[in-house]
Amino acid sequence: MTISCDYSLDVKHNVHTFMDVLDYRSQQQPDQILYTFIQGGDREDDQLSVLALSQQARTIAADLQSQGMAGKRALLLYPPGLEFITAFFGCLYAGVVAVPAYPPRQNQKLSRLQAIVEDAHAPLALTTTDLLTKIEHRAHQHPDLAKLQWLATDNLEPDASGAWQPPEISPDTLAFLQYTSGSTGTPKGVMVSQGNLMHNSAVIQQCFEHTSHSQGVIWLPSYHDMGLIGGVLQPLYAGFPVTLMSPADFLQKPMRWLQTISDCQGTTSGGPNFAYDLCVRKFKPKQAEDLDLSHWDVAFTGAEPIRSDTLDQFATTFAPYGFRREAFYPCYGMAETTLIISGGQKSAPPQVQHVQASALEVNQVHPASVLTKDRRTLVGCGRCLPDQTIVIVDPDLRVQCSPQQVGEIWVSSPSVTQGYWCREADTDLNYHAFLADTHAGPFLRTGDLGFMQDGELFITGRLKEVLIIRGLNHYPQDIEFSVENSHSGLQPSGGAAFAIDVKNEERVVIVQEVKRTYLRRLDANEVLGNIRQAVAAQHSLQLYAIALLKPGSLFKTSSGKIRRSACRAAFLEGTLKIVADWSENPLVTTKYLSLQTHVDDLWSSLSARS
Repeated sequence: MTISCDYSLDVKHNVHTFMDVLDYRSQQQPDQILYTFIQGGDREDDQLSVLALSQQARTIAADLQSQGMAGKRALLLYPPGLEFITAFFGCLYAGVVAVPAYPPRQNQKLSRLQAIVEDAHAPLALTTTDLLTKIEHRAHQHPDLAKLQWLATDNLEPDASGAWQPPEISPDTLAFLQYTSGSTGTPKGVMVSQGNLMHNSAVIQQCFEHTSHSQGVIWLPSYHDMGLIGGVLQPLYAGFPVTLMSPADFLQKPMRWLQTISDCQGTTSGGPNFAYDLCVRKFKPKQAEDLDLSHWDVAFTGAEPIRSDTLDQFATTFAPYGFRREAFYPCYGMAETTLIISGGQKSAPPQVQHVQASALEVNQVHPASVLTKDRRTLVGCGRCLPDQTIVIVDPDLRVQCSPQQVGEIWVSSPSVTQGYWCREADTDLNYHAFLADTHAGPFLRTGDLGFMQDGELFITGRLKEVLIIRGLNHYPQDIEFSVENSHSGLQPSGGAAFAIDVKNEERVVIVQEVKRTYLRRLDANEVLGNIRQAVAAQHSLQLYAIALLKPGSLFKTSSGKIRRSACRAAFLEGTLKIVADWSENPLVTTKYLSLQTHVDDLWSSLSARS
């Protein structure tokens, strides 16, 4: 399915790159406050007009150009706030390839940051004066970080902008490297061009029907593709203001997000499924006496499996405060396609499909009755978007599937990025796929599984994460959902299901966080028994091992996705933070896992005394 896209800025105003976009906006609406960052969710902390952004970007760009950074990579390490935005555009204005990354928390390992620096070959890091002071003493302990030059962009002289020279850039110019979240392996640098950004931004504007009267509210981190492209670049592209807040402020008090939407009369906001679920679980009527969500008409949700129950519960809970279920906008996307791939009509309610769970186990799609237990409810992620083609393909035969089959999702689009930085083999494998029978292509292999019904795309899981037990497919997110609902003491969205090889047979392992409030009164035998019974009853699976984890210790990406491969590796290495466990073969499994728990506890107690 292919739809034509009208590049409104490109066609009408000769705007081809995001430097052109900022120049155009600074001429048309220089005094508009485009970005507002609120600290703590209750007071305005900082604002940035279009003209101020342009001036500050040129100041940073002039410094970068003076250091000969044109064409090189620069790491962006910033706390939540507006400094990241000026630094990002400073890189664009200097012809420098930005490499957004999140600053490590105190006492957090620097391994991911080291891997990004080494892979990107970035000679320079941009940050704030305050954060630089905190990072420098730790950086000296790591060779790759110690070699970096550092630039505090909040400490530059504004007059320096006069030395800036416009770089030679085009739609094909590499704009930034978006490092994948690492949910399925080592993070890879996705090469996003200026043309990719322009096309995807035009698509988002059309889908969300953004105008100058729109109002964004974004808590997603700016170094993540959804926060950067949807939350920072889209408001500039479409010319509407956005209010930004720290992800930590949202996670600590989810109602801050909804209250901000209410106060700003926000029209566009959203996040992964867990964000809506968290709001429902933490909701207290006393906190919502003056809440007004009636202006919110695009509540986008994506980046992880979308649960129909979550949408229903959120809509029911917040309907008294003006929220409409039709505002939900389920969508699908990934870093390799810049951001969005599919989405629905803005005014239409989410599409829901009930299918036979047993049929999905053999890659078939058959409708199911709402009353049957052999049912899986899927939320549609919309339709193929402008100038794009989506095909569902048998990943082994490389031929297009029938509408009644589950296959891998392949995409062709101007939004498909240029490949992985310095990874030719991975790029060739994932970006240059062709159908075996028609030779159509090239397509991007997304690695996601799904099907299309009447033009609507439904996602069923990840190709590499599907558990194949005795010839049948089992989706880990389904098993995880059963586990977390098997006992009230288990943390929602806090578990991982994966398979390990035991005597040449694939066996299922569960790792699951315990709620902090339940930790001291944990009845391990009861919880472990409930998990085993739930998985057996709902999935006909006999588990090999279960590990109950300390709160907050499950491996997740910065955007909240479960890192199942990392959980599996930690399980096999015996490095999980376990409070209780069970195994079919305790002599093999529990022996080293329990030992590691005792070592962790001993180390924690010794550290507390020192």
